[in-house]
Amino acid sequence: MAVVGQALRAEWVKIRSVRSTVWTLGTAVVVTVLLGVVICTLARRDFDAMPDERRLAFDPTNISFAGMGLGQLAMIVFGVLVVSNEYSTGMIRASLAAVPQRGVFLFCKLLVATALVFVVGLATSFLTFFVGQAALGEHRAHLSDPGVLRAVVGGALYMMMIALFSMAVATMLRSPMLSLGILMPFFFLISNILGNVSATRRIGRYLPDQAGSKIMQVVAPVNDETPYGPWGGFGIMAAWTAAALLVGYLLLNKRDA
Repeated sequence: MAVVGQALRAEWVKIRSVRSTVWTLGTAVVVTVLLGVVICTLARRDFDAMPDERRLAFDPTNISFAGMGLGQLAMIVFGVLVVSNEYSTGMIRASLAAVPQRGVFLFCKLLVATALVFVVGLATSFLTFFVGQAALGEHRAHLSDPGVLRAVVGGALYMMMIALFSMAVATMLRSPMLSLGILMPFFFLISNILGNVSATRRIGRYLPDQAGSKIMQVVAPVNDETPYGPWGGFGIMAAWTAAALLVGYLLLNKRDA
């Protein structure tokens, strides 16, 4: 237990001492909140001009998280940097010498980073919700409405899982450029294409970001054929993350530093 405590403190020091990781989290907060306010303001202005079908499917809670798409970009970068910085600087050799049990080393790193992301994500999610609902005016939702609190907390869980998945991929690949070169197209190109093309939509809905984002949804879209609910989608995202973590751990245990 003493080793675990020391490893946790060491990982906390590493994260605090690297400016890029701190700035990345700050960027995630600012981008998510500001873009959410802008989209909510535009939605309020356009609400009266919406067709009746779109009004019935209007989800004021989910629309306040419109900035989450760009916010997750910063979380991906954070997750990659937390792991790959040690490889690019060569610090990984010293870290593994100090904590030779690689499972303990990886667990402590992921635990500290994930806890930090969840706290930041929770604050961001609540701030985004309240500011966004203020911008929506009379079309706003309330935290006490059915499903709203789950969606707001779900926003933090979603950001946490995106970062954790990115950390798992970075553990597998070790290189920051290679990790980002795979994750960015995966989330921002491949996922969007598969999710928006009718022939591949059934595949796209099982990708981690599309499935996980379901937890931030309160009102289902018109003609929604998704075969799972908010927690089912989050479960799919968690399964992707668990599989990536398992592969990352096996590779870390097998390879030299």
